[in-house]
Amino acid sequence: MGDSVADPARGTGLDQAPSSVPQGNGGTSLSVITEGVGELAVIDPEVAKKACEEVLEKVKLMHGISSDSLTKPADGSEAERAPRTVVDLANGDIREGCEIKCLDDPPSTASKIQEEDETMANTVKTARKRQKNNSAKQSWLLRLFESKLFDISMAISYLYNSKEPGVQAYIGNRLFCFRNEEVDFYLPQLLNMYIHMDEDVGDAIKPYIVHRCRQSINFSLQCALLLGAYSSDMHISTQRHSRGTKLRKLILSDELKPAYKKRELPSLSPAPDMGLSPSKRTHQRSKSDATVTISLSSNLKRTASNPKVESEEEPVRLAPEREFIKSLIAIGKRLATLPTKEQKTQRLISELSLLNHKLPARAWLPTAGFDHHVVRVPHTQAVVLNSKDKAPYLIYVEVLECDNFDTANVPARIPENRIRSTRSAENLPECGITHEQRTSSFTTVPNYDNDDEAWSVDDIVELQVELPEIHTNSCDNISQFSVDSITSQESREPVFIAAGDIRRRLSEQLAHTPTSFKRDPEDPSAVALKEPWQEKVRRIREGSPYGHLPSWRLLSVIVKCGDDLRQELLAFQVLKQLQSIWEQERVPLWIKPYKILVISADSGMIEPVVNAVSIHQIKKQSLLSLLDYFLQEHGNYNTESFLTAQRNFVQSCAGYCLVCYLLQVKDRHNGNILLDADGHIIHIDFGFILSSSPRNLGFETSAFKLTTEFVDVMGGLDGDMFNYYKMLMLQGLIAARKHMDKVVQIVEIMQQGSQLPCFHGSSTIRNLKERFHMNMTEEQLQLLIEQMVDGSMRSITTKLYDGFQYLTNGIM
Repeated sequence: MGDSVADPARGTGLDQAPSSVPQGNGGTSLSVITEGVGELAVIDPEVAKKACEEVLEKVKLMHGISSDSLTKPADGSEAERAPRTVVDLANGDIREGCEIKCLDDPPSTASKIQEEDETMANTVKTARKRQKNNSAKQSWLLRLFESKLFDISMAISYLYNSKEPGVQAYIGNRLFCFRNEEVDFYLPQLLNMYIHMDEDVGDAIKPYIVHRCRQSINFSLQCALLLGAYSSDMHISTQRHSRGTKLRKLILSDELKPAYKKRELPSLSPAPDMGLSPSKRTHQRSKSDATVTISLSSNLKRTASNPKVESEEEPVRLAPEREFIKSLIAIGKRLATLPTKEQKTQRLISELSLLNHKLPARAWLPTAGFDHHVVRVPHTQAVVLNSKDKAPYLIYVEVLECDNFDTANVPARIPENRIRSTRSAENLPECGITHEQRTSSFTTVPNYDNDDEAWSVDDIVELQVELPEIHTNSCDNISQFSVDSITSQESREPVFIAAGDIRRRLSEQLAHTPTSFKRDPEDPSAVALKEPWQEKVRRIREGSPYGHLPSWRLLSVIVKCGDDLRQELLAFQVLKQLQSIWEQERVPLWIKPYKILVISADSGMIEPVVNAVSIHQIKKQSLLSLLDYFLQEHGNYNTESFLTAQRNFVQSCAGYCLVCYLLQVKDRHNGNILLDADGHIIHIDFGFILSSSPRNLGFETSAFKLTTEFVDVMGGLDGDMFNYYKMLMLQGLIAARKHMDKVVQIVEIMQQGSQLPCFHGSSTIRNLKERFHMNMTEEQLQLLIEQMVDGSMRSITTKLYDGFQYLTNGIM
């Protein structure tokens, strides 16, 4: 996929000297790069001077002045006059103080002619100087673009702010030279500029987008989703014919399929079985290649988990993934109609059980960072999250990693009844259903081994999976993995461990074993979220028919319906940028940006934070203060475990306090603040930032949320860790304001054409810039931090808002 390989048909101009004129998109000269100045013709100053002297000589001869005392011009052709005019126009020379007299004027005196001669010479010098300055300006700008300092952030800034088509075209070509990951970070900004800015910007961006869509099916999907979401703020009549809609249709069509990835058509004779694992199948039997135009009407029938098929002529390339996403969103919408969390959980498990029979498929989770195929959703592990009006839910997804999604085949289906379950049934967490209901969810759904409704348009070949013989005791409470590990140790040399070591490790493990949460019908997610991630992975893999494959991985995702995640995506970008700035400036602040997938203006997916539960769930389950919970989880005050967790808490608290101040994050109740197993706090739900607040009341007036419980964990107001917290905030703000432009441009570009609540009012960007306090000294900043910390601790509105959330939503 060559991160730094440019399209050969599109010259970047990076290897050209400033005097050369390579042509970019639309024939624009890329070397002639100016700000507010027109293009300059390259004219020899000596030729221009001779032309001016010739004109002056002719004027003198017509007025009877002797030519013997004057220097004769070299050549008096008409061709030499033209360059002078070009030079004057190109430099905007109006020739102030130098009149060109009409030839019919009466003769003037010799002194007058001498004065005109001197003025003409001065004008030539002025034109030459102006041309030199403009050339220097072009050279410096081009030198900047070709320097190592020129990064993707600077490129986005010039693309947004420059009004010169030459600069915009150059930057569009320059995008090909950055790494894919760098450009992908700014994809929302690029597409928003494409939709809402002028045609020159759009023409500069489009070649890169089309090129990347040909390379990556995941990039194509994200572009199509973002183009649809960011075009939704336009009037419906304008939106239908907008550039964004046209590009989205182009991406969703088969026109951007990679031409070099054609596979062989299915052979008439079946390929011999070589004993390959499902993830290693050959390409011979695949019918799901993007180059094969077939109708999906027979493969995407209407079912309970697949309610709608958009078109019988839906292109093959993205159809399975889009149907997979639509099915997940449809489940969320149906769950929202049910009254209790218990009913929602039961319905969710049933829906996902049906969904499982359409897997494996040519589908993937866009929030993952590697290529893979979705093969199974362990439906009994899914949980409904806390929400009063909506029904966001968390699912775990089993995938098989592959080298290249576009070329790899969909793995073969391994039916559930082909693998022997060991302890998976006993180890399932209580999710609000009885043992009988759980059992029925496995047995009441027919086995779709040859399901024609599968999203995967590959042939589903029944694969015989021969599992090794399992040696277990009669109670069947040792898994295959543990048996393998026991037998594999038989041939190894014995390892001797001192008895004192064993006692010490056991006592530490017993002292610091994390507590588990009890089943709560009103909050079924608490148990699932509290379980350590590695334990969950081991348990799910144990009961999976695909768990024995080496490429097996477990992912998780939160599906949200009825929420606009475009603000969440904006917050993610700002957090990611601040995280990068603090790492670059070596400030030990800790924040955890989580990935966001915007599906539409009212739906999306979120990457969950693993090994973390909300402070509300902690207080409700443990009935302890935050400090007592820390002591319970991490040991006494002087233990290494507690001191490490306390330091993690301080570094993350300082980081998120700065984030909340800069972005003006509101709705900071304890249900939106998580605590992970290492002691970090993580803020989630950035639905109210910048100019928006819950019900637009602006009730939370403090700079950030800092409660007495937080201060107690830090060791109190007089503790060293509390002073460390304030020092980190000062260092973090100083570092952030050094790179203010990188943060502000992310927000400013997304304001173009947006109707998001966070951009209400005309002062959003100005207020954001003011919160960086560029005019303050470091001493003044230190005083500001002290004032904000003191004001946040004493804030009565924070306490009132927490009380309001407890009374209305039961959030502790």
